Amino acid sequence: MIKEEIKTDKAPLAIGPYSQGVRIGRFLFLSGQIPVEPASGMVVEGGITAQTRQVLKNLQSVLNEAGFRLKDVVKTTVFLKDLSCFADMNGVYGEFFSAPFPARATVEVSALPKGVEVEIDAIAVVGDE
Repeated sequence: MIKEEIKTDKAPLAIGPYSQGVRIGRFLFLSGQIPVEPASGMVVEGGITAQTRQVLKNLQSVLNEAGFRLKDVVKTTVFLKDLSCFADMNGVYGEFFSAPFPARATVEVSALPKGVEVEIDAIAVVGDE
């Protein structure tokens, strides 16, 4: 199978040796997105709710660039700076995903890039074998 880099200017560009997304066959692996508004390059203000919404918009942009949709996401990992913000993050997350929901792990971390509150990565699969 061929490994294809996915990149879009509708999500924050990779600033290191990684790709926004990598497609291999029916699978798309998305790097963690943080709440940076792509046009300005600035972190979104407004706490965990606004930041989670921007993260998911960024993930959606990478998915769309590869021809995938949110319904194709099968697994996410949510990194929270403060696990007490879980309910607020979860509320926004539920606005983007519908049943059957992706599998998910959520972990609290001591720090995230640019001091943000949340980062989310994802794996998506499209089509049948």
